[in-house]
Amino acid sequence: MSGKELLITFKNELYKYSPEQLRHIPKEDVWSIGQMYDHIILVAHEYLDNMETCAALNEEQPLGKTQSGEQLVQNGGFPPIKIRLPDEMNAPPNNSDTKEELIGRMEELIERVEQWETKVDSINPNYKVEHGGFGWLNAREWYDLVEMHSRHHLRQKEELESYI
Repeated sequence: MSGKELLITFKNELYKYSPEQLRHIPKEDVWSIGQMYDHIILVAHEYLDNMETCAALNEEQPLGKTQSGEQLVQNGGFPPIKIRLPDEMNAPPNNSDTKEELIGRMEELIERVEQWETKVDSINPNYKVEHGGFGWLNAREWYDLVEMHSRHHLRQKEELESYI
């Protein structure tokens, strides 16, 4: 499933949740479904911002990915484990958006992904932006990371749905 198709699936799933289900926090240190959506949207935009930065560059970057970055690309995704960021990077996502707001934000994200899907491969693969954990990624890698990151949250979505 492409990144766009996955995001469309996530968006369509939003229709089945009540406002209470979207905001329900089942236990301490566990997000609500709405917070998970907020996180997916924010991170996807951050990745697309970095992809757009690659497109605007005019100087090649000789450095490459870290070992973790190479492993991510080789595996085609994140490992099937819960990943906890350091506390300073782990502020709880927004839990106040309505279903309609989340749907609108997902539609904007899908539109942005669509705008780049035919252009991404024309960007010089040596124009790169550094990711804090994965090293220097090019536009295609940033674009693919949107799908990998969203797919990684499918397990979390299933877990959160089990609480409602």
